[in-house]
Amino acid sequence: MTVLGDRITMAESDDTRWLDDMFEQLEKMPVPEGYKVEIVEGAVSMSPQRTVRWRTIFMIIKVFMGRFGEDVNLVSDVRIDFPGHRNGLAPDLAKFRDGATPDAKGRWCPKDVEFIAEVISKDTGSNDYGPKKAAYALAGVPVYLIADPYLGECRLFTQPKDGEYLSDTSITYGGEIDMTATPLGLTVRTDDFPRG
Repeated sequence: MTVLGDRITMAESDDTRWLDDMFEQLEKMPVPEGYKVEIVEGAVSMSPQRTVRWRTIFMIIKVFMGRFGEDVNLVSDVRIDFPGHRNGLAPDLAKFRDGATPDAKGRWCPKDVEFIAEVISKDTGSNDYGPKKAAYALAGVPVYLIADPYLGECRLFTQPKDGEYLSDTSITYGGEIDMTATPLGLTVRTDDFPRG
Protein backbone atom coordinates (compact mmCIF):
# COMPACT_ATOMS: atom_id res chain seq x y z
CA MET A 1 0.00 0.00 0.00
CA THR A 2 1.29 3.49 -0.75
CA VAL A 3 1.82 6.19 1.84
CA LEU A 4 -1.24 8.02 0.48
CA GLY A 5 -3.29 4.84 0.78
CA ASP A 6 -2.15 4.44 4.40
CA ARG A 7 -3.22 8.01 5.17
CA ILE A 8 -6.63 7.44 3.64
CA THR A 9 -7.10 4.22 5.60
CA MET A 10 -6.01 5.94 8.81
CA ALA A 11 -8.33 8.91 8.19
CA GLU A 12 -11.27 6.60 7.52
CA SER A 13 -10.46 4.65 10.68
CA ASP A 14 -10.26 7.86 12.75
CA ASP A 15 -13.60 9.03 11.31
CA THR A 16 -15.18 5.65 12.07
CA ARG A 17 -14.01 5.79 15.68
CA TRP A 18 -15.24 9.36 15.99
CA LEU A 19 -18.62 8.41 14.46
CA ASP A 20 -18.90 5.40 16.79
CA ASP A 21 -18.25 7.64 19.81
CA MET A 22 -20.73 10.28 18.61
CA PHE A 23 -23.49 7.78 17.90
CA GLU A 24 -22.90 6.16 21.29
CA GLN A 25 -23.35 9.58 22.93
CA LEU A 26 -26.44 10.31 20.81
CA GLU A 27 -28.02 7.03 21.91
CA LYS A 28 -27.77 8.25 25.51
CA MET A 29 -29.43 11.60 24.72
CA PRO A 30 -33.18 12.16 24.84
CA VAL A 31 -33.73 12.37 21.06
CA PRO A 32 -37.42 13.16 20.52
CA GLU A 33 -39.59 10.26 19.40
CA GLY A 34 -40.13 10.28 15.65
CA TYR A 35 -36.86 11.97 14.71
CA LYS A 36 -34.09 10.56 12.51
CA VAL A 37 -30.52 11.37 13.54
CA GLU A 38 -27.57 11.47 11.14
CA ILE A 39 -24.10 12.93 11.15
CA VAL A 40 -23.43 14.83 7.93
CA GLU A 41 -19.89 16.13 7.51
CA GLY A 42 -19.39 15.98 11.27
CA ALA A 43 -22.59 17.90 12.14
CA VAL A 44 -25.48 16.19 13.94
CA SER A 45 -28.68 16.49 11.93
CA MET A 46 -32.16 15.59 13.21
CA SER A 47 -35.29 15.60 11.08
CA PRO A 48 -38.87 14.74 12.00
CA GLN A 49 -40.39 11.70 10.36
CA ARG A 50 -43.60 12.57 8.58
CA THR A 51 -46.37 10.59 6.92
CA VAL A 52 -45.50 12.07 3.50
CA ARG A 53 -41.96 10.71 3.85
CA TRP A 54 -43.09 7.24 4.90
CA ARG A 55 -45.78 6.98 2.18
CA THR A 56 -43.21 7.89 -0.49
CA ILE A 57 -40.71 5.34 0.80
CA PHE A 58 -43.42 2.69 1.03
CA MET A 59 -44.43 3.25 -2.60
CA ILE A 60 -40.82 2.80 -3.72
CA ILE A 61 -40.45 -0.33 -1.57
CA LYS A 62 -43.51 -1.86 -3.24
CA VAL A 63 -41.98 -1.36 -6.70
CA PHE A 64 -38.68 -2.89 -5.56
CA MET A 65 -40.44 -5.89 -4.01
CA GLY A 66 -42.41 -6.35 -7.23
CA ARG A 67 -39.19 -6.35 -9.25
CA PHE A 68 -36.77 -8.19 -6.89
CA GLY A 69 -39.10 -10.20 -4.64
CA GLU A 70 -39.95 -9.93 -0.97
CA ASP A 71 -36.38 -10.77 0.09
CA VAL A 72 -34.90 -7.72 -1.64
CA ASN A 73 -32.03 -6.35 0.45
CA LEU A 74 -33.49 -2.97 1.56
CA VAL A 75 -32.95 -0.91 4.70
CA SER A 76 -34.37 2.38 5.93
CA ASP A 77 -32.78 4.80 8.40
CA VAL A 78 -29.80 2.49 9.04
CA ARG A 79 -26.35 4.01 9.57
CA ILE A 80 -23.88 3.60 6.73
CA ASP A 81 -20.48 5.31 6.96
CA PHE A 82 -19.87 7.02 3.62
CA PRO A 83 -16.66 8.58 2.30
CA GLY A 84 -15.90 12.17 3.11
CA HIS A 85 -15.47 13.88 6.43
CA ARG A 86 -17.43 12.12 9.19
CA ASN A 87 -20.47 10.96 7.25
CA GLY A 88 -22.55 8.57 9.36
CA LEU A 89 -25.60 8.72 7.10
CA ALA A 90 -28.94 6.95 7.48
CA PRO A 91 -30.58 7.04 4.02
CA ASP A 92 -34.36 7.02 3.88
CA LEU A 93 -34.06 3.90 1.73
CA ALA A 94 -31.03 1.93 0.54
CA LYS A 95 -30.82 -1.19 -1.60
CA PHE A 96 -27.76 -3.43 -1.42
CA ARG A 97 -26.42 -5.70 -4.12
CA ASP A 98 -27.35 -9.37 -3.97
CA GLY A 99 -25.24 -11.27 -1.49
CA ALA A 100 -24.16 -8.18 0.47
CA THR A 101 -24.05 -8.62 4.24
CA PRO A 102 -23.12 -6.35 7.12
CA ASP A 103 -19.69 -6.70 8.74
CA ALA A 104 -19.00 -8.14 12.20
CA LYS A 105 -20.18 -4.87 13.80
CA GLY A 106 -23.44 -4.98 11.85
CA ARG A 107 -22.40 -2.20 9.48
CA TRP A 108 -23.04 -2.12 5.76
CA CYS A 109 -20.30 -1.23 3.28
CA PRO A 110 -21.03 1.73 0.99
CA LYS A 111 -19.57 -0.14 -2.00
CA ASP A 112 -22.45 -2.64 -1.69
CA VAL A 113 -25.14 0.07 -2.09
CA GLU A 114 -26.91 0.01 -5.47
CA PHE A 115 -29.63 2.58 -4.79
CA ILE A 116 -30.47 5.32 -2.34
CA ALA A 117 -33.67 7.34 -2.02
CA GLU A 118 -34.04 10.43 0.13
CA VAL A 119 -37.33 12.24 0.72
CA ILE A 120 -36.81 15.94 1.34
CA SER A 121 -37.53 17.43 4.76
CA LYS A 122 -37.73 21.22 4.88
CA ASP A 123 -35.01 21.62 7.49
CA THR A 124 -32.48 19.15 6.08
CA GLY A 125 -33.13 19.20 2.32
CA SER A 126 -29.90 21.05 1.62
CA ASN A 127 -28.00 18.01 2.97
CA ASP A 128 -29.73 15.71 0.46
CA TYR A 129 -28.86 17.95 -2.50
CA GLY A 130 -25.37 18.85 -1.20
CA PRO A 131 -23.05 16.85 1.06
CA LYS A 132 -25.07 13.61 0.99
CA LYS A 133 -25.22 13.63 -2.82
CA ALA A 134 -21.46 14.21 -2.90
CA ALA A 135 -20.83 11.36 -0.43
CA TYR A 136 -23.04 8.97 -2.41
CA ALA A 137 -21.29 9.88 -5.68
CA LEU A 138 -17.87 9.51 -4.07
CA ALA A 139 -18.88 6.04 -2.84
CA GLY A 140 -19.97 5.14 -6.38
CA VAL A 141 -23.66 4.58 -5.55
CA PRO A 142 -25.03 3.94 -9.07
CA VAL A 143 -28.52 5.37 -8.50
CA TYR A 144 -29.53 8.21 -6.16
CA LEU A 145 -33.13 9.42 -6.11
CA ILE A 146 -34.43 12.50 -4.32
CA ALA A 147 -38.20 12.86 -3.92
CA ASP A 148 -39.24 16.42 -3.07
CA PRO A 149 -42.87 16.59 -1.90
CA TYR A 150 -42.68 20.40 -1.59
CA LEU A 151 -41.70 20.93 -5.23
CA GLY A 152 -43.64 17.89 -6.46
CA GLU A 153 -40.65 16.50 -8.32
CA CYS A 154 -37.97 13.85 -8.20
CA ARG A 155 -34.32 14.14 -9.18
CA LEU A 156 -32.58 11.03 -10.43
CA PHE A 157 -28.77 11.02 -10.28
CA THR A 158 -26.83 8.27 -12.07
CA GLN A 159 -23.38 7.59 -13.51
CA PRO A 160 -21.15 8.52 -10.56
CA LYS A 161 -17.61 9.49 -11.53
CA ASP A 162 -14.89 11.18 -9.49
CA GLY A 163 -17.31 12.24 -6.74
CA GLU A 164 -19.97 13.66 -9.08
CA TYR A 165 -23.03 12.33 -10.85
CA LEU A 166 -22.79 12.81 -14.60
CA SER A 167 -26.53 12.36 -15.16
CA ASP A 168 -29.19 14.47 -13.41
CA THR A 169 -32.81 14.03 -14.52
CA SER A 170 -35.86 15.89 -13.14
CA ILE A 171 -39.24 14.14 -13.08
CA THR A 172 -42.40 16.04 -12.14
CA TYR A 173 -44.77 14.09 -9.89
CA GLY A 174 -47.14 12.22 -12.17
CA GLY A 175 -44.29 11.16 -14.44
CA GLU A 176 -42.29 7.97 -14.54
CA ILE A 177 -38.82 7.55 -13.04
CA ASP A 178 -37.00 5.49 -15.65
CA MET A 179 -34.20 3.42 -14.13
CA THR A 180 -34.20 0.73 -16.81
CA ALA A 181 -30.69 1.71 -17.97
CA THR A 182 -29.30 1.31 -14.42
CA PRO A 183 -28.42 -1.89 -12.50
CA LEU A 184 -31.99 -1.78 -11.12
CA GLY A 185 -33.74 -2.20 -14.47
CA LEU A 186 -37.08 -0.77 -13.34
CA THR A 187 -39.41 2.21 -13.46
CA VAL A 188 -41.33 3.94 -10.67
CA ARG A 189 -44.60 5.77 -11.26
CA THR A 190 -45.00 8.96 -9.21
CA ASP A 191 -48.73 9.58 -9.78
CA ASP A 192 -49.55 8.83 -6.14
CA PHE A 193 -46.46 10.31 -4.47
CA PRO A 194 -47.83 12.53 -1.70
CA ARG A 195 -47.06 16.24 -1.55
CA GLY A 196 -45.74 18.10 1.46
